[in-house]
Amino acid sequence: MSNIVLDIRDLKTVFESHKGVVTALDGVNLTMRHNETLGIVGESGCGKTVLALSIMRLVPSPPGRIAAGEILLDGRNLLALPEREMRALRGNEISMIFQEPMNSLNPVLTVGDQLTEAIRLHEKISSGASVDRAKEMLRLVGIPSPDERLKNYPHQLSGGMRQRVMIAMALSCSPRVMLADEPTTALDVTIQAQILDLMTHLKEEKGTSILLITHDLGVIAEAAQSVAVMYTGKVVETAPVDSLFARPLHPYTKGLMASTPTEENRGTRLSAIPGTVPPLYDLPPGCTFQDRCPFVMDICRSTSPDFTNVTPDHQVRCWRYT
Repeated sequence: MSNIVLDIRDLKTVFESHKGVVTALDGVNLTMRHNETLGIVGESGCGKTVLALSIMRLVPSPPGRIAAGEILLDGRNLLALPEREMRALRGNEISMIFQEPMNSLNPVLTVGDQLTEAIRLHEKISSGASVDRAKEMLRLVGIPSPDERLKNYPHQLSGGMRQRVMIAMALSCSPRVMLADEPTTALDVTIQAQILDLMTHLKEEKGTSILLITHDLGVIAEAAQSVAVMYTGKVVETAPVDSLFARPLHPYTKGLMASTPTEENRGTRLSAIPGTVPPLYDLPPGCTFQDRCPFVMDICRSTSPDFTNVTPDHQVRCWRYT
């Protein structure tokens, strides 16, 4: 247990809507170990981003709120901390790379202003020392001519450069945990590979644990050691990456695998998961994947399955394995 950095227990996050209470996270349990990259994968709307915002305690309220559960960072329950203490932790011990850097970076402040502000807030160092640290971080993430880049505004940088600035900002205070929400979505394949390599290198160098949120199984295979598959606000399967790709268990995971281009299915028509994700305000009783599942049984339509340990490190939420 001493190796566990982040421990999420029975996390439930809800949103008020005109159609009633929507449960965006429903009893999520996850653990992340020191110097590990944990991948979170699933379709849009499955709760991946809400999970990251809940960990950071940035769920917009109203309409959202964390209704139950615990989020333990090195044994401290983040949900029990006063807001002042939580602000001190954000960007210092736990940081986040948001999904779209152009929307996350302030367009009217230079890169240097934004980097040094974050450093001075947590490190309590002089202005000159914070500028030196900012230059060091830009070099670390592979941005050339850091003296000039510090003077640039976000719109003067390419998408890949902006993403590197976000990573530099997230790592500037050597956090214990970094949350990366779709860090490569808007980038071309070459830059995507560079960013993933950079994150892996920095993880090894800084000892930071990374929660990597994506809908791309290729990104998971490239960068993660463990993976959790989410569907309609629940974790339906967790495993080491090698185990998941060698033997996916949940029908949803199998569907994701079958719809992903690989060397094995090159030249063949990819399979699609039938149907659509049910709306969170109108989920069916029982397993929420029932209407899209080729293996559905009567019990699936009435009772939600619990997690089953198929092997000591491979768990699945499916009646086929109970």
